Amino acid sequence: MKDERKYILMVAGMVLSWSVYYAVSKVLVDRTGSALLAGFLLRSAALVFLTAQLLLDGSFRRLFHQGKAVLILLLIGLFGFLLDLFANLGYAGGSLSTGTALLKTDVLMVNLVTVIVYHKRLYLSDWIGTGIMLLGVLLVLGVELGGMEFHPTDLFFLLSAACVTANAFIIKTAQEKYHEDSDMISYYNNFVVLLLFGCSAGLAGQLKAPAFPADARFWLLAALGGLAQTGIYFFYYRNLKHFEVWLVKLYLLLMPVVSCLIGVFFLDEALTAKKLLGILVVLSGAAVILLRAKLHKESKA
Repeated sequence: MKDERKYILMVAGMVLSWSVYYAVSKVLVDRTGSALLAGFLLRSAALVFLTAQLLLDGSFRRLFHQGKAVLILLLIGLFGFLLDLFANLGYAGGSLSTGTALLKTDVLMVNLVTVIVYHKRLYLSDWIGTGIMLLGVLLVLGVELGGMEFHPTDLFFLLSAACVTANAFIIKTAQEKYHEDSDMISYYNNFVVLLLFGCSAGLAGQLKAPAFPADARFWLLAALGGLAQTGIYFFYYRNLKHFEVWLVKLYLLLMPVVSCLIGVFFLDEALTAKKLLGILVVLSGAAVILLRAKLHKESKA
């Protein structure tokens, strides 16, 4: 029972951290006018928190003793950057609603990889629960499926979803095959993504003093975003180690619900009837997944 409560809190921390991160990220992108610069600032702030964490628990020196595992750690960072890059390229040439819908296909991709590559069984109820939660998420996000238009650049959204999917399984491989702990994976991932964001922003001529707002609130938000990013690393990677990848991805579908509530209470956004219906639909799908053990007795084995 104690472990069960622990992982309920771990899932809640993951969803909350990701929701706060996206809310802060949106504000910083609006303030700086650059997704690259905002990404660089958020990862820089996260680097401070991650470094402090490793120094406090005495594991900082282990960063330099990773052996052959360093290659897979760098690969995780590369995919972490590519998933952001492809999503931004998609948004640059496509619509928000189409991108939002296509990015959520990572959940279906993970399910397919779980069944086809890893030969693990997913029940009909798992697919139904997944479908219900996806429908609810699209309602919460205000996606109009009937009004969606597709462009060639929308393929970038699918590439981003594919990178998200691949990275989740690569992280789990690093944990199970190379016995890497979450903190080492987090630090390498963040450092590589920070480096690539910095190089990209520099080449685009965006790393200039006038691009950085001077007010304290902006920097407090950047720090909050960095802390949220650190929380993502802490909770997400530990959940990936404990749960199957497909289940972690389904838990993350609760994120738009939390983001919606953050928008209502802190960003003066309206809670419409459609969003409220979407929240109820998401929770209904989650209930189907949580009842898995009772619906299929053999799943307890």
